[in-house]
Amino acid sequence: MIVEPAPAKLNLALHVRTRRADGYHELETLFAFVEHGDVVTVETAAADSFKVTGSFAAALTGEGDNLVTRAAARFVEHFGGGAHAITLDKRLPVASGIGGGSADAAATLRALGRLHNVPNEAMFGVADSLGSDVPACLLGRTAIGRGRGERLEPLPGRPGTPVLLVNPRVAVSTAEVFRRWDGVDHGPLGPDPLKGRNDLEKPAREIAPVIGEVLELLAAQPGARLVRMSGSGATCFALFDTPQVSEAAAIAMRPDWWVQATRLAP
Repeated sequence: MIVEPAPAKLNLALHVRTRRADGYHELETLFAFVEHGDVVTVETAAADSFKVTGSFAAALTGEGDNLVTRAAARFVEHFGGGAHAITLDKRLPVASGIGGGSADAAATLRALGRLHNVPNEAMFGVADSLGSDVPACLLGRTAIGRGRGERLEPLPGRPGTPVLLVNPRVAVSTAEVFRRWDGVDHGPLGPDPLKGRNDLEKPAREIAPVIGEVLELLAAQPGARLVRMSGSGATCFALFDTPQVSEAAAIAMRPDWWVQATRLAP
């Protein structure tokens, strides 16, 4: 049995540069990962099976085809390995801009790779075929992503930095957020990507105005150093200097929101 973490992904900056002829968008983004996330368990079995547990399991109940099962099928197509029993402990909100599905797919690939002695480096093509964020989640460390996000340039991270994740329990459609993007190139990532922006925040706030409330409340917390929405929303985050101020900020959030204090991973 292999137990593999699927840490949440953050976009510390997300610049949308242009719409591409293939229907995707040209991006420049700074990926980072936190210690909190879903967990995937994989073991060999007589027949394939997939089970979901965890606090957000109900959001996936009844979905026989998802990124986890697709990742497992693609792995077997490329590398073999037979049937597997897979359990997903779903701890992250669904459709929330922190890469839950992509992180789960990447964790499934890593787990299967560990089980069958396939190195991560051999699986990036499979990861890319599953979705734009899956290669970054397979890499699992701080990196600049270009193209659709799949061209990765690893960078030194800030491991241990306290992070507060806040989701107002509103699911936002990534496709709809990109559809509402204003089409304006506001410039590339600079030498300090942390001074960047998220170009999808404005259209996401149009769809779910509560995102603005989350960002404003986070920005008002003492010690909040960087406050931003991640991905296409609706999860927002703040970086802090100490766990104590992060935990104090968590108490100040609305009780009906999903709130998770964690730390940046390498």
